[in-house]
Amino acid sequence: MTFRHPHDREILRLAVPAFGALVAEPLFLLTDSAIVGHLGTVSLGALGVAGQILGTLVNLCVFLAYGTTASVSRQVGAGNHRAAVRQGVDGIWLAALIGVALIVAGRPLVPVVVRAFGASAVVAPQAETYVHVSLLGVPGMLIVLAGTGVLRGMQDTRTPLIVSVGMFAVNAGLNALFVLALGFGIAGSAWGTVLAQTGGAAAYVVMVLRGARRYGAPLRPDLGGLRASATAGVGLLIRTLGLRVVLVVATMVAARLGDAQIAAHQIAANVWTLTAFALDAIAIAGQAITGRQLGAGDVAAARAATRRMVEWGVACGVVFALVLLAVRPWLPDAFTADADVRSQLLGALVVVALLQPIAGVVFVLDGVLIGAGDMTYLAVAGVIQTAAFLPVAWLAYALGGGLVSLWLAMGVWMAARLVTLGLRARTDAWSVAGAVRG
Repeated sequence: MTFRHPHDREILRLAVPAFGALVAEPLFLLTDSAIVGHLGTVSLGALGVAGQILGTLVNLCVFLAYGTTASVSRQVGAGNHRAAVRQGVDGIWLAALIGVALIVAGRPLVPVVVRAFGASAVVAPQAETYVHVSLLGVPGMLIVLAGTGVLRGMQDTRTPLIVSVGMFAVNAGLNALFVLALGFGIAGSAWGTVLAQTGGAAAYVVMVLRGARRYGAPLRPDLGGLRASATAGVGLLIRTLGLRVVLVVATMVAARLGDAQIAAHQIAANVWTLTAFALDAIAIAGQAITGRQLGAGDVAAARAATRRMVEWGVACGVVFALVLLAVRPWLPDAFTADADVRSQLLGALVVVALLQPIAGVVFVLDGVLIGAGDMTYLAVAGVIQTAAFLPVAWLAYALGGGLVSLWLAMGVWMAARLVTLGLRARTDAWSVAGAVRG
C-alpha cells in the first residue's frame, strides 16, 4: 500500500492524534488501579466493579461525541462556521443536561446497580462510595465527549489528544496525592478522577466559548438544536446498546463455560480492544472527513475518501492479523502460567487474528455512516447484528463448544456488521449532501 493517494495525508493527520486520545482514555482506570491496588484486594475489586459501571455509562453516552462530530463537520464543509459552533454549543448543553439528570436519577440507584454488576457484600460498600463520588464528575465527563466531538467536527483531533494527556496527568497526580499521601482511600481516587474530568470539561467549554465569540454564535441553548441532537443520539444509543449487549453476553457465556475460559476470554478481549483503538482512529477520521465533504456537497470526494479509508482499514487489519499470529505462541506467557488458560487463549487468538481484516472494514464503514449522519440505519443495523449473534452465542454455550466457538460467534457478529454496513455503503442512501442531513 503506497501513501500517494490524495486523501492519505488528511487521514493520517486526523487518525494519528485520534489514536493517541483513544489510548489515553483507558489509562485513567489503569492508573487508578495501580494506585488503589495499594489499598488492598477489596478496594481493587470495588474499583473493578465501579469501573465497569462507569465504562458502560461512557459507552452509552458516546453518541454525544459521534453525533456532534457529524453535525459540526457538515456545517464546516458548507462553510457555515457560525452554525458549526452553534451545533457544538447545543451538544455541550445536551451533555450538561444529561449529566445533571444522571446525577439526580442515579444516586438513589447506586446500591442496586453495584449489586447488579456482581459486587460481593464485602466489595459493595467501597464500590458504592466510588460510584457516588464519580457521579459528580458525570456532567464533566459528558461535556468532554461533546467537546471532543466539536473539535473533531472542526477537523481538529490534535487538541483532544492534548486535553486527554492533560487529564491523564492531572488524574494520576491527584490520585497519588489523595490516596497515597493524604489517605483518603478509594473515595480519594474517585475525587481525583472527578476533578480531572471537570478540568477537561472546563477546557472544552473555554474553547467553544472562544469559537462562539469568534464567529458570533449565541451561547443560549436552542430547543430545535437540542431536539436534533437528541434525535440523532437515539439512533446512536440503540446502535451502541447493541454493541454492549454483544460484549456483555460474550463475557457471560465465557464465564459459564468455565474459569479457564473466562480468564482466557478477558485476555483475548483486551487484545481485541487494543487493535480496535487503531482501527477506531481511522473511523474517527472517517466521521470528520465524510461529514465535511457531504456538507460541502462533494459526494464524489466523500465516496473516494471512503474507498481509501476502507483500504487503510483492510491494510491495518492484515498487518494486525499477521502480527497476532506471529506472537501468538508467546503472547499467553505475558498474562498467565495456567496451562488450561493458555490452551484456551491460543485457540481464541487465532480467531481474533483472522477477524482483524473484517474489523478494519467494519470500523471504517461505521465511522463513515456516523459522519454521514445515517443514524436511523445504524440503529436498525445494530438490532440486526445483535440478533445474528445471540442465537449463535447460545449454541456455543449449549453445545459446549468452548472459547473458540464463542469467538466464532463473535465472528458471525462481525460478518453481520460487514454485510449490513457494506450493503448500505454501496447505495446512495447514506451520501446525502448539504449542511444538514435532510
